[in-house]
Amino acid sequence: MRRFELIAPCHFGMEAVLKREIIDLGYDISEISDGRVSFFGDEEAVARANVNLRTAERILIKAGSFHAETFDELFEGTKAIAWEDYIPKDGKFWVAKAASVKSKLFSPSDIQSIMKKAMVERLKGIYKIEWFKEEGASFPLRVFIMKDEVTIGIDTTGDSLHKRGYRLLKAKAPIAENLACGLIMLTPWNKDRILVDPFCGSGTIPIEAAMMAANMAPGMHRSFLGMSQKEIITPSLWKDTIEEAEDMVDLNVAPDIQGYDIDPEMVSIARENARKAGVEDLIHFQQRDVASLSHSKKYGFIITNPPYGERLEEKETVGALYRTLGERYKALDSWSMFLITSYEEAEKAIGKKADKNRKIYNGMMKTYYYQYMGPKPPKREK
Repeated sequence: MRRFELIAPCHFGMEAVLKREIIDLGYDISEISDGRVSFFGDEEAVARANVNLRTAERILIKAGSFHAETFDELFEGTKAIAWEDYIPKDGKFWVAKAASVKSKLFSPSDIQSIMKKAMVERLKGIYKIEWFKEEGASFPLRVFIMKDEVTIGIDTTGDSLHKRGYRLLKAKAPIAENLACGLIMLTPWNKDRILVDPFCGSGTIPIEAAMMAANMAPGMHRSFLGMSQKEIITPSLWKDTIEEAEDMVDLNVAPDIQGYDIDPEMVSIARENARKAGVEDLIHFQQRDVASLSHSKKYGFIITNPPYGERLEEKETVGALYRTLGERYKALDSWSMFLITSYEEAEKAIGKKADKNRKIYNGMMKTYYYQYMGPKPPKREK
């Protein structure tokens, strides 16, 4: 099998979580940068990373990297890459996205156009044709230019990995599935501990937690662009990887995962999404106001994505909402609480300073992940 360097973009602030996931899959990390983790792997690794990684956004095969300060250097650097090793004569190829930071080349449209021309020039000489019909499999590229260093990746994912395939019905401000999963993974929660999301919306945090509890791979029930890229990845590898993931699922677990929302329509949506994910029996959804948040058991977790107060209808009530959450959390004296928000007065309204506070980007919005650490439960006697 061919050996690649693979690039896995992620939400800013989630690099450490993704690194741990990749190491747990058995692959060696080559580089970590803002919003990306790179690692080495073969063709099988491409399939396994797409199917199994919970916090990545996509998996790219690194085609090449070089220094470029001018468009001539960009053209020549792109042309020097052996595109014929990846793209067949009938392949459809284009630069889907170009991002530039602190570099002399900064126009995305010009970068995309020049790189496409360079690729055509290279492949014309290799395939001895003047015109590419581009009727075959798709090979979109993603380009990162950081301080004049160009890195080019071939996308093997297609639709972002946060699209697991279960969330067909959404809340007003849904949290991405891979971000929700990352938030859970930043806590000490495990399937033997209680988890409550009092603002569950369409159910993403409870559903991701239930999938983790059942060892259900996030990409088991969706397709990937790489499945048609037969020149890169043998189709049987995808089949074997998905079968491997299916064999690992354990639906006999009985976690205590609960999702509340004040809106009955959201509760119905959450239940339907959980059904589509195959974890409806592992979660208890309920119409419930945060003011009635309580639990008889100890050492539980609140993990939630409350309203931020960004929308007009939330601005007047958001402070009271966080005050109520703080009061209910205070009553749960042995619990831990983790919440992501852009609301600047969150700690003040909750009435307690967080033990930890982590900056995370939810899309383009800067948010903070406030972490209130409760006591550890006593160790069970053997």
